[in-house]
Amino acid sequence: MAGEDLLRAALERLADPVSGKDIVSAGRVSGIVLRSGQAGLVLAVDGLSAHDARTLEARVDAALRAVPGVGGARIITTAERGDAPQGPHPTAPATLPEIRHIIAVGSGKGGVGKSTVAANLAVALAAQGLKVGLLDADIYGPSVPMLLGRQERLTLREKLIQPAEVHGLKAVSMGAMTDPDRAVVWRGPMASSALMQMLTQTEWGPLDVLVVDLPPGTGDIQLTMAQKVPLAGAVIVSTPQDLALIDAKKAVAMFGKVGVPILGMIENMSTFRCPNCGHESHIFGHGGAEEAAAAMGIAFLGGIPLEIGIREASDAGTPVALRGDAAGNVFRHLAVQIQEALKENPRAAHVR
Repeated sequence: MAGEDLLRAALERLADPVSGKDIVSAGRVSGIVLRSGQAGLVLAVDGLSAHDARTLEARVDAALRAVPGVGGARIITTAERGDAPQGPHPTAPATLPEIRHIIAVGSGKGGVGKSTVAANLAVALAAQGLKVGLLDADIYGPSVPMLLGRQERLTLREKLIQPAEVHGLKAVSMGAMTDPDRAVVWRGPMASSALMQMLTQTEWGPLDVLVVDLPPGTGDIQLTMAQKVPLAGAVIVSTPQDLALIDAKKAVAMFGKVGVPILGMIENMSTFRCPNCGHESHIFGHGGAEEAAAAMGIAFLGGIPLEIGIREASDAGTPVALRGDAAGNVFRHLAVQIQEALKENPRAAHVR
């Protein structure tokens, strides 16, 4: 019997406090995984009191650790109603005292290269001597492990997630905690709860900056970060085309409504230069993000070219920000811009 089947069999011996069925049949358990002796799963505690939820979590933890070959267990609890514990909800900077600045990198639309930008910004900030963390908050489509070239599973120490240390920074992603071939099928509140646990139950250590790669859109995860995390500011990524800018403006408006300052906007895939003849083409338009930023009264941080080298470096897990070429210089320049924005007024630049 495979390791994950052994875990499932152990959990099927535990009764659900509400239905009386086993907790697997009752739908309490999902995402069962066993990697390098570390067991992990998602435990839904909907409808349980705080006491019953804690009791069930302790029983699940004991059952997992009793399975041969399991050296540790990671349980992410989720609930869709307010009667169950939701995990730590930071509401003030003192909640994460070792982290000086938390920056959200967001976009209103998928497919604009936001994760590539977030990962390279984090690497560029670390290359400038800062202590940097990167949290992949895209629960449904985590891409940071591939972008950083680290696909192995994260481990636990004293019930704290140990972030991967790569390219001079510390990184945590749901993609390094679940089976990459299985989809994460959670409702919004479950994903938000998992995100908060990754943020507050990771051994980050002292950080100058924590970069948070948000999923696209303006849904539950984005609102959770904006309302419950002491964000120093947000960076918005868009392509120049009108279709992307419409959604980028919505992301700017969302952060503005909850009082999160906008550090600036970045235009990705701004210009394509032919590697053979040097001719420049504006495949997705050009300058649209800069014009939109000016219209909204926020800073335009710069444009990133559309280059095959950036795509190749991203697929290979070797961030282009580490290179000494023009593309690498772009990300290092953007990192400087963000540092300056934080130094000048870390809680300013609200949208007009």
